Amino acid sequence: MDAPPRVIASRMPGARPRVIATDLDGTLLRSDGSVSARTVAALEAAAAQGIPTLLVTARPPRWLHGLSELIGAHGIAICGNGAFVYDVAARRVVEAHLFDRDELAAVVADLRAHIPEVKIAAECPSGLWVEPGWPNPHREADAHRRTGAIEELLASEHPDDGVGKLLGLARGHSTADFLAAVRASVGDRAVLAYSGAFGLAELNPPGVTKAAGLARWCDEYGIRAAEVWAFGDMPNDLPMLRWAGRSFAVANADAEVLSAATDRCPANDDDGVAQIIEQVLSASGAGPHVAEPGK
Repeated sequence: MDAPPRVIASRMPGARPRVIATDLDGTLLRSDGSVSARTVAALEAAAAQGIPTLLVTARPPRWLHGLSELIGAHGIAICGNGAFVYDVAARRVVEAHLFDRDELAAVVADLRAHIPEVKIAAECPSGLWVEPGWPNPHREADAHRRTGAIEELLASEHPDDGVGKLLGLARGHSTADFLAAVRASVGDRAVLAYSGAFGLAELNPPGVTKAAGLARWCDEYGIRAAEVWAFGDMPNDLPMLRWAGRSFAVANADAEVLSAATDRCPANDDDGVAQIIEQVLSASGAGPHVAEPGK
């Protein structure tokens, strides 16, 4: 039987984070992709007490537009596993961490050589580039998707056509086998991440992770790792969870995440993140108000 979630007030009564960093899908959002009123209320209450929330997600920037109620006064979300810093209100990528084009071309060539059936897509500041045959389960409009061989994209010299996250799919492979094949092909030329989508490999430039993106944002506001509480559920969250001073795996998290996190909390469908926020605010009291970054 799984161990019950730890009671967060058991350590240092009254202590609380300076920022809450959380993954979205499988963590803050319910399994149907919705956000509960309880979660929205908890984030608002934390912000009112000077504890902002930063969304740190594998999602591309355009998938944040329907979640404006979760974006704090700072207005920023970290997307693409750390590749993009996105001003949600302005709908503008304000920072992009991209592959070197020549190095990416070599990675793509090796992927094709080792996994001939691989299909490739790329997340860019300008949107999604897909090869013919790439699935569209979210029914994205053509305005957000350009179609062509990835080599066409690599030949572009426009800065908005740089690649922050490369995506790979291969029919007929289990997720574990495909990820292992991608890892063997790519080596340390990219960061391989897995956020839970069946059969999908996500590759970011070397050094680009959720942890790196979160650390840069925190450094801007003078926030130390020890003052950050992070929440996640999948292996792509591990760098962030290991970097943060305190980390919470939701009860529905991947086994590796459950082992790595310092704490557990209830599942996403039980509003686990909201429950922890409610507990810490209740344990610490209202306290002095500290302005949220961006106010």
